[in-house]
Amino acid sequence: MGSCPELAKQRVQLIRKLSVSIDSMSEADLCGEEVTGHVSEEWLDDEGFPAAWRLVPDDDPSRDGDSGQDDDPGQDDDLSQNDSGQDGGCEPSPVAARPDSVPNRAAYEDPLLPDEEPWWLTDEFCGTPEEEHAAWLASLPADIRADYLAGPYTGAGEAFAPGFTHHDEGGPSGFGFASGGALDQMPPGPWLAQALAEAMEPSYHELSDSEQIGVLCGWQRQAAWAQAGLAAVALAIARRRDVQAVAARNQHLSEHVPDEIAAALALTTLSAGRLLATAAGLGRLPEVSAALSAGQIDWPKACILTDELSVVDDELARGIAAQLLATGRLTTSQLRARLRRAVLAADPAAADRRKKEGRKDIRVEAWDEPSGNTVLAGRELAPADAIAADSQLTADAQWLRRRGTPGTLAELRAAVFIARLSGRDLAALLPGSDERSSDADGTGGEYGAAGSGRRADGEPVAGQGPGGTINLTMPLSAYAGLDDSPGEAAGYGATDARTGRDLAGRIGGTARWCLTLTGPDGRAVAHACARPGHAPEPGSQAIRWAAGLRERLQFLETGACTHHRQATNYAWPAALRHLIEIRQRTCTAPGCRRPAGRCDIDHTTPFDKGGRTCECNGAPLCRKHHRCKQTPGWHLAQDYPGVMTWRLPGGREYRMTGEPYPA
Repeated sequence: MGSCPELAKQRVQLIRKLSVSIDSMSEADLCGEEVTGHVSEEWLDDEGFPAAWRLVPDDDPSRDGDSGQDDDPGQDDDLSQNDSGQDGGCEPSPVAARPDSVPNRAAYEDPLLPDEEPWWLTDEFCGTPEEEHAAWLASLPADIRADYLAGPYTGAGEAFAPGFTHHDEGGPSGFGFASGGALDQMPPGPWLAQALAEAMEPSYHELSDSEQIGVLCGWQRQAAWAQAGLAAVALAIARRRDVQAVAARNQHLSEHVPDEIAAALALTTLSAGRLLATAAGLGRLPEVSAALSAGQIDWPKACILTDELSVVDDELARGIAAQLLATGRLTTSQLRARLRRAVLAADPAAADRRKKEGRKDIRVEAWDEPSGNTVLAGRELAPADAIAADSQLTADAQWLRRRGTPGTLAELRAAVFIARLSGRDLAALLPGSDERSSDADGTGGEYGAAGSGRRADGEPVAGQGPGGTINLTMPLSAYAGLDDSPGEAAGYGATDARTGRDLAGRIGGTARWCLTLTGPDGRAVAHACARPGHAPEPGSQAIRWAAGLRERLQFLETGACTHHRQATNYAWPAALRHLIEIRQRTCTAPGCRRPAGRCDIDHTTPFDKGGRTCECNGAPLCRKHHRCKQTPGWHLAQDYPGVMTWRLPGGREYRMTGEPYPA
């Protein structure tokens, strides 16, 4: 017998060889290949390896003679054949796949197992598992040992989460539903359902912050998977009724599928029809159906995808869907806006047909609110008319606010809305209007004559072009009439080229006209504004107007900031604020689409804590998310100009770069 060091060396070699054999078996893909076909002959001849553990290939001549093993050739033949009696190849037979079904199980197992545990694997020689673990732990470097002893990351006990983005590959290790854990990214299905059910016991309150967010996301994935199954079976029912209707030559068999599903699910017929319409849309968009089944999108997003892509042909719809699904996580409003822009760019005629068809149902509706109040809404209006009217409501509400009328802007807009439709003068909404009411003949004293278009103090009224602010963005080529690329009106969404040109014509020379250059990703890289009164002429003259702004272009900061536009005081200069609003057109919080012009420009690092009044430290935040940022457990960092990283109390991190421009 060799010395202990030599035996230890042999043991290490054997363990290494055993690990190789295990890997090789996994790579055999269950094709029945024996491990001896994947390892060298060297380790089979190792003196330290028990002879009883050696496997002999089926074609080895030694199997015909007495090899010292209790082999049963008849049993080997049975194991190598399938049920039909033919050679099974790489497809294992039921008998071969389940050794416990072999009648002579002892004959099957005995050649593979030693009679007793080898001495070199006993605790007396190797030490107990606890002793081995302690020795391995002591051999680790101090910092690695400390990380190991600290346990996997759960997100608990840290003010800010570490530097990784939720839903990205990699990041810190975790367990269960914690960040980076196996269940945090587990696809939906029976296994995830079981894990979620176990997480409920005894209570969600015992989970860490990070685990609670992981369970929340897990339930969303599982719900999407269930909705995909519901849609699939609803579509199967509808298709079966179609086949039955054709066979019976009775179309009524397929007409009442929504009623049948409504009865089964206790839905209204309208809701059942909606389910069937979405299911049919998923049937023509397999990428969307697969994304829903995998929990990558939820049911509301699946409905939006099928609705918005219903106007284009199948091939184009699948291409747009695949492109948007690859962009990552979007809210429903972000997804709808990008879909409409993509459809307008890919097939303007199809979008125009849908708009004209919808215009046939133009109407004004009134219905009850759940609170007991009432809704009054115009439906299927022309986009330019609705945008201009909405802007005018804001302008009139701001006029009332400047003159001391109490109420929020939303309340004043509603008051103006009712006053205009009721034929009342806005002067009646001012404080003390009883003493300053308009004349019986319809004149309003210092407020001007009703319908004159201008009040005596110069404020605009309805009928003289849109008041307020309309932030219209459209490609220069579309404004020049060279193509029909879609544009966008801030706060309203995508607009077709015709609507954009219509709005631009209504705004006329009273607007502030600017030019923004974008990169391949649709992000702003440079910006310039024309002097007041220098509006571009529609058509080819717009190209010449844009060329005249070349010398006024200001390139936005990217990467390491140069601070050359930095201000020395707390207040944001108008020009710097404007550039930040151009760079990020909406609130920078995850999922928020409030236009930057209606947001605060926030110092990412507070000014009183050394934060600069500079592009690299400013970003638009709506008032709600401004308060969120100041709440304990919420943290916002601006890694580079315009690249925002939100760290939330649940131990998750979200990186935002802003919405791209229409291109």
